[in-house]
Amino acid sequence: MKLAMIGLGKMGANMARRLARDRHEILAYDLDSQAATGLGRELPGITATASLAELVQGLPRPRVLWLMVPHQFVDDSIAKLLAAGVDAGDLIIDGGNSNYKQSQRRAQQLLEQGVHFVDAGTSGGVWGLDNGYSMMVGGSDEAVAMIRPALESLAPTPASGWGHVGPAGAGHYVKMVHNGIEYGMMQAFAEGFELMESRQELDLDMHQIAGIWQHGSVVRSWLLDLIADALADSGAVERLSDYVEDSGEGRWTIEDAIENAVPTPVLSLALQMRFRSRQSPSYAGKLLNAMRAGFGGHGIRQSKSSGKDE
Repeated sequence: MKLAMIGLGKMGANMARRLARDRHEILAYDLDSQAATGLGRELPGITATASLAELVQGLPRPRVLWLMVPHQFVDDSIAKLLAAGVDAGDLIIDGGNSNYKQSQRRAQQLLEQGVHFVDAGTSGGVWGLDNGYSMMVGGSDEAVAMIRPALESLAPTPASGWGHVGPAGAGHYVKMVHNGIEYGMMQAFAEGFELMESRQELDLDMHQIAGIWQHGSVVRSWLLDLIADALADSGAVERLSDYVEDSGEGRWTIEDAIENAVPTPVLSLALQMRFRSRQSPSYAGKLLNAMRAGFGGHGIRQSKSSGKDE
């Protein structure tokens, strides 16, 4: 199918690449025109566009436009697409990490103009290009059917790793909870390794232990693989700051838990520990950052003692 990819950061660019590799035609646009032209030169299935108007005009009806922009810019991006000619029958997808309530609002507003809306919570980070993405999709049956070929190409296999989880907003809701769980899992690993690292008299080898746990252990996981990768370089963790960012989904998860009176002590404390990380250094925070850099390519502050700028 032919569709547009708007926003060519770490996720958007790799998703465009994966789609093009599976013979989809991609019109690419980014505020940084070099990102689009570079991607267009890289693969024959991707065509760079210089403006949203050019992008909209280059798509067949019904048009499919996939946004991969920070949640703060989704409303502005939708408004610009509508001004550029998107109209009734076309479909806009928000594949970023938006609040599900905002996705419900956007879907209703677009529906009034006859424009379809899909919220596609997307996980997979920088590894998704080769391994595929996990996608939690919200929207009407008609809208999801329009993009099924693209979803099947982006997923690890056509039949696995993605699903239509409910109406508009459901995709971002499930992704929100997914990220809240992720916070808890990462915090548990980080605290466990910090506890072992503190037992100096046993002279434990953190990299060796991570390697042991990778095979046969009930805690084996991709996050553990990322810890093992980070610990392979004896100085890599120490060079990191333990200042850990939160991108919003963890907070929204806890707000939803409070709103629904559902106890989520582990998820809540994991978020609180990210706040704590901004006050004083810890080994656990450094390991959290090693995992974040590994799966998502997140920008990570370097430790002041590393000699590198933060």
